[in-house]
Amino acid sequence: MKINTIIRGLAMGITLLVVIPQTFAQQDPQYTQYMYNTIQVNPAYAGSRGAMSIFGMYRTQWVGLDGAPKTANVSMHTPINNSRLGLGISFNNDRLGVMDENNLAVDVSYSVPTSENWKLSFGVKASANLLNVEYDRLNVYNPNDGLLQENIENQFSPNIGAGIYMHSEKTYFGLSVPHFLETDRYDDNSVSTMKKSMHFYLIGGHVFDLSPSFKFKPAFLLKAVEGSPLQADVSANFMLNDKFVLGGAYRFDAAFSVMAGFQIQDGLFVGYAYDAETTKLARYNSGSHEVFLRFELFNRYNRITTPRFF
Repeated sequence: MKINTIIRGLAMGITLLVVIPQTFAQQDPQYTQYMYNTIQVNPAYAGSRGAMSIFGMYRTQWVGLDGAPKTANVSMHTPINNSRLGLGISFNNDRLGVMDENNLAVDVSYSVPTSENWKLSFGVKASANLLNVEYDRLNVYNPNDGLLQENIENQFSPNIGAGIYMHSEKTYFGLSVPHFLETDRYDDNSVSTMKKSMHFYLIGGHVFDLSPSFKFKPAFLLKAVEGSPLQADVSANFMLNDKFVLGGAYRFDAAFSVMAGFQIQDGLFVGYAYDAETTKLARYNSGSHEVFLRFELFNRYNRITTPRFF
């Protein structure tokens, strides 16, 4: 795979993200440690680590602000024997104010070797969403408002998404749309309280070996959604002796972050991140916290001797 081909593909993806029309607000949960949680946004990532990977994360955002987002997710993905197929399943719970969403997704990927060092994967995501809104928890100033008379309970909406993911042992990038269908929430044929819009993700990163025991990995995530400015996250992580990870990140016009991770043993990795707001919202909260645990099961056919940095 020639480097100029990679750069052209990356440039096309960035252009696509920039020109997307914008009319609705973003709704997908955001993560600081997106580089470890790729399966949430790109189904083509399923099975790419060459092992069964079990991942759990919890994020509490804007601590101290009443009704602020709290997000928990757990996922599992694995290659299928020695085939080119990968399979994943994930569950996500997102709480925001009086709204509680549960999302269950299944991911299937197919990988094609494009050279000795590179693989190109295609993935599809099928998901089911259940929405609950407890209007009776609100301070209602107009008790005659018809929209607030009845709670929303387990409102079901299906969706489908897709993505591509190209990687070698040192470099990766991907482009994805986790949800193609723009679904209306609480649609009574006359008014909709919320509309679920498409999110476009472009991710990438590279690992530099600064010494036999010291690695450096810059990474980025671009997210575009109708009705919201283009969101850009950039990060830089350092790994020492394949054990200790320390880094920082910046979400443009939003937050600075610090990240840390530790490889407890083969197949077991824990990470933490703290976000400090740079917006006026910083006056009303004490930051955001995010913690995750990743556990991997290796098989005798595909033993990984050193942890991969992504």
